[in-house]
Amino acid sequence: MVATNGRTVTVFGGTGFLGRRIVRHLRCREFPVRIASRHPDREHRQFGPDDPHLQSVEANIHDERSVADALAGAYGVVNAVSLYVEHGQQTFHSVHVESAQRVAAQAHRAGVERLVHVSGIGADAASPSRYIRKRGEGELAVRAAFNDAFFVRPAVMFGPDDAFLTSILNLLRQLPIYPMFGRGLTRLQPAYVEDVAEAVGRIMKRAETPSMIFEFGGPRVYSYEEFLRAVAHQAGIAPRLVPIPFAVWHALTWAASEILPVPLLTRNQVELMEIDTVSSPQMPGFSELGITPHSVEAILQRMLSNCG
Repeated sequence: MVATNGRTVTVFGGTGFLGRRIVRHLRCREFPVRIASRHPDREHRQFGPDDPHLQSVEANIHDERSVADALAGAYGVVNAVSLYVEHGQQTFHSVHVESAQRVAAQAHRAGVERLVHVSGIGADAASPSRYIRKRGEGELAVRAAFNDAFFVRPAVMFGPDDAFLTSILNLLRQLPIYPMFGRGLTRLQPAYVEDVAEAVGRIMKRAETPSMIFEFGGPRVYSYEEFLRAVAHQAGIAPRLVPIPFAVWHALTWAASEILPVPLLTRNQVELMEIDTVSSPQMPGFSELGITPHSVEAILQRMLSNCG
């Protein structure tokens, strides 16, 4: 283990779904944390004002000087910035490649000792999916700028206030007939967001180890249909699941993009539902860090009881 006193960790994306949990887990390990965000005064409130070792600074990952200032004097950095829907100048390339490279290059220049870059399972610079391709290109750009970087690839993450499990649960409750993506055969391995944040905290505190890529998936691999039925069962509902061919989904997203200023579903999101997101048994994961991942069913039970 390494001592953490005075070893500040800058967290980009520290107010997001995963990022704010990473901040909390780093503080539990007594790392002073610097949250780099666009609106520090407003967003610091969610962490409470009483922690003298928690600092919020204004930072824009698209601006080199801003990134450099946020990294000044830091021991470590976590880049947990992500983008799932492109809009305007916020593109997968600008966020997952250019900004990721910028953070890594400035971290190297500032003498930062440890960089953890959050990517995603399946990241591949040769993928036909633009999102997955840019995630892969981003990893290559980070590696080129900061050779000793650690890479964290979570599966789709779930937890209270998420945009995944909560949305599915709400739709299952509201729709008597639930339209599935394809035949519901796509495989997924959802990971509890707190487990992923805990893993990042442990990576940051580990003694000197070589650069590694971690893939974090939950304890069970589901088909999409199995996952929907498991969620419905926990919630005590029995929806009728109807397969809808991916060609239909693609046609719907094309039409929506032509008509709506902000489509509810994008072509990229449909593409992601065609690809299995399962951790590789050859890659280090939760077990490498001594973490037993929580199941969807256990966390969903907790979420439902808290609502009740």
